[in-house]
Amino acid sequence: MTTALKECKIPIIVGPTAVGKTMLSLEIASSLDAEIISADSRQIYRFMNIGTAKPTSLELHQVRHHFIDIRDPDQEYSAGEYGREARRCIEKLLAQGKQPLVVGGSGFYLQALVDGLFAPPLSDPHIKDKWRRRIAEGGREEVFLLLKKIDPHTASRIHQNDTQRIVRALEVWELSGIPISHYRKGTESAADFQPCFWGLDRERENLYALIERRVDWMMKEGLVDEVRQLLQNGYHENLNALRTVGYQEVIAFLQNRSSEEEMTSMIKMNSRRYAKRQLTWFRRDARIHWLSLDELSLQQAGDMVVKDLFSKS
Repeated sequence: MTTALKECKIPIIVGPTAVGKTMLSLEIASSLDAEIISADSRQIYRFMNIGTAKPTSLELHQVRHHFIDIRDPDQEYSAGEYGREARRCIEKLLAQGKQPLVVGGSGFYLQALVDGLFAPPLSDPHIKDKWRRRIAEGGREEVFLLLKKIDPHTASRIHQNDTQRIVRALEVWELSGIPISHYRKGTESAADFQPCFWGLDRERENLYALIERRVDWMMKEGLVDEVRQLLQNGYHENLNALRTVGYQEVIAFLQNRSSEEEMTSMIKMNSRRYAKRQLTWFRRDARIHWLSLDELSLQQAGDMVVKDLFSKS
């Protein structure tokens, strides 16, 4: 990598769902004439627009976005693939004299892009519990056979009765799309550009109010019809793309396992939990400079990011 590229600053806007990342990124992109590199692990999927709060067609026309609508819901796409492809995209934009702006809340995607994938720093107790239930209900043999398919190297190193390590391997695979054996190889290095992390936050009650408003908006915009159409088009409910907040709850409603009121309430509750997990992830990273959108306007926050981009530090 050239010395010039190593000196390039790349602003990276992170934060929990509904905090205001899209609005701020559009503000910054307009002032910089930048192109946005999305770091959202669900907005990559076509036909999933409302439930992922994907930028509108007007916003996509206003500023060019990368890594939006690049896969169908039944196509696998891992954090590792994203990291490599996003790095190439950044290099291409810089070579063209354009400013990349990374925006998103998917921690594994951002880790793959900036640091490489050496070891997963977090786990998800909900995913862990799911695999434990699978073992309890279907037997460890069935789950171990699945592990052999997705990560034969790890499966060859552990016994099928070692349920703790089986669950951990499947948890890592589901969270990142990458076998745990890949992390242990330590083959991917950090990016050569200078990442400038900016985290967006709000007071908890204000963030939760925004989340609830977004869910209400999604329901009015037709989230139920969006999910119904996905299922009618043959996309199975157990696809990784659909195992996400907003989609699983609607599927339960369509299968008469909950009422409309219960569905909406569950989406709001699970969205709040997801936001909390995102904040837990990002708070661990000391490189992130935090901005309160309760205290700053979008223009003020955007000005701070732009000013830092052109500083010599």
